[in-house]
Amino acid sequence: MKKTAPHILNASTNLLGFCLIIITSLKIAKLSYHFYLDEFTIGAIFCLMISCALSFLAIKSKKERVSNRLENIADILFFTALICISLVVCILSIDVV
Repeated sequence: MKKTAPHILNASTNLLGFCLIIITSLKIAKLSYHFYLDEFTIGAIFCLMISCALSFLAIKSKKERVSNRLENIADILFFTALICISLVVCILSIDVV
C-alpha cells in the first residue's frame, strides 16, 4: 500500500492555517449572522487537527497494520474537512456575489 500519511500531514497543516484565516476573517468582517459558516469552519478545523495527529502517528508507528488504520482514518477526516471547506467557500462566494 502506498504511504500517503506524509502528504495528508502536509496538506492538513496547510488547510488548517487556511481555516484559521477564514474564521478570523469572519470575526473581523462581523459575519456572525451566518452561524453555519462558523460551524462548517470549526468542523473542518477539528477534522484537520485530528487528521494531522493521526497521520503523524501513522508515520511514527512501527506496526504496519496500525499505521494503515491510522492513515485510513486520517484520510477520511481529511476528505470530510475538504467538504466542509468547500461548503464555506461556496457560501461565502454566493454571499459576496
